[in-house]
Amino acid sequence: MSLTSFLAARGVHARAFHPIIGLLAADWQPLDELVRASALPRRTVEDLLACEDVESRDGRWRLAAPVPAIPERASLDGMATVLKNVPRPLRALDHVQADLATVRKRAEWLDDTYALTGAHLVCVGDHDLTALAACMARPTLRATVIDVDDRLLEYVDTVATSLGLPIRCLHADFRFGLPPAVAGTADLVFTDPPYTPEGMRLFLARAVQALRGPEGRVIAAYGYSKLAPTLGLKVQREILSLGLVTEAVLPAFNRYHGAQAVGSAADLYVLQPTSSTPTQATTPTAIYTHGPQSLEATTTAPEAVGALLAKSGATTLTPPDWTSPYPRGPLAFDLTPDPGPWLSRVLLAAPRTPVTALVANNHPDTTNQAAQESLKSLLANKFTLTFHRSTPTNKHAVITATPLPATTSAADLLNRPHGKLANIWREALIKHAPTPLTKRDARARVSTLAPNLTDERLIDLPRHQVAHVLTTAAE
Repeated sequence: MSLTSFLAARGVHARAFHPIIGLLAADWQPLDELVRASALPRRTVEDLLACEDVESRDGRWRLAAPVPAIPERASLDGMATVLKNVPRPLRALDHVQADLATVRKRAEWLDDTYALTGAHLVCVGDHDLTALAACMARPTLRATVIDVDDRLLEYVDTVATSLGLPIRCLHADFRFGLPPAVAGTADLVFTDPPYTPEGMRLFLARAVQALRGPEGRVIAAYGYSKLAPTLGLKVQREILSLGLVTEAVLPAFNRYHGAQAVGSAADLYVLQPTSSTPTQATTPTAIYTHGPQSLEATTTAPEAVGALLAKSGATTLTPPDWTSPYPRGPLAFDLTPDPGPWLSRVLLAAPRTPVTALVANNHPDTTNQAAQESLKSLLANKFTLTFHRSTPTNKHAVITATPLPATTSAADLLNRPHGKLANIWREALIKHAPTPLTKRDARARVSTLAPNLTDERLIDLPRHQVAHVLTTAAE
């Protein structure tokens, strides 16, 4: 095997062999010096020395031919402007902004530690823009950002497109699942989760689900007050319960604007999966320290739920989990804990059946006419929406969705939001074409209209991309 093939087979861990390669390129080296310099197991070093590009003499080894150098890391000078314009942090999602030095340091550390060319980085939540920084530093890296905040996803997508960076954005609330398109695809996963035991466990479990295999690594930020070591112990127990080995801890690596309770700092954990790492995740609802989904949040008043059921005609509430198709209705949803995106996702996922949803009266999709019109426009090929503010109490609002006939390609996409979008769109084009259209021609047209679609589902796209797809399909 050639040395190039050997390194390619090690994937992101090929970086660990560069100290050895540097020594072998300089002069003849004994085995013990190579082991000591690399901190790699003797057997692993011996595997490299068996490559056909390495020659031996009298118990020493050297390279028989030079190895191409790693290209220089790209500049991160533009990161200051990119970070300056990130959407404002949301307290209900425990957002605390990492400072510029931290974002740059994360990208540089990833590039120094792992071979990023051709690798896939998944960010499980990314308000700090780690994916943008990492891809700016190493543009041959692919990244996927998964987040519940549609504002953030639109911003990352816009910046990545303008810079020509290979970053895909997907929407998810991790309590309900991970988009199928990203499961089992990541070489590395980065996450800076809510600093509660419940939040840490959930985000790490989703990170593990995203990994390609046991050679992957999860890199997580976590901080706790040194005045409350019991909280740190609880989180570290959650790490162990997931069958993850703490490969390294870099103390106070991350610094923040805020989070003063933990000294405005957090450690960086490098976590390695083992054979006992579970593939399924628990789904707690309360994972944050603030807002309607905090550990201390109260439940919806029974009288409000009763009024919702009475208005909807449904006999029971339907859970908000939109990752799988809902049954036919009428459907009633208590969305009062909604941090923002649940309402639009529930309506996208629902079948063409009467839907009634209870939300907080200050829900971002109901607070003014512009917000209401935006949601109406998004669902225009599926529902007629009616907004009832201050109903049944002045703390609540009720949204009713009346189904419309499906007569367009866009309506067909909304009928099957959980199918692979490229396939659903192709079938819709064939169905509504004014003249006969072959599968090949329809597939080519979809590729032209949405060149980056692979195996994504409509329900997993960021809201701005959903709106773009539906508008394009309706043309």
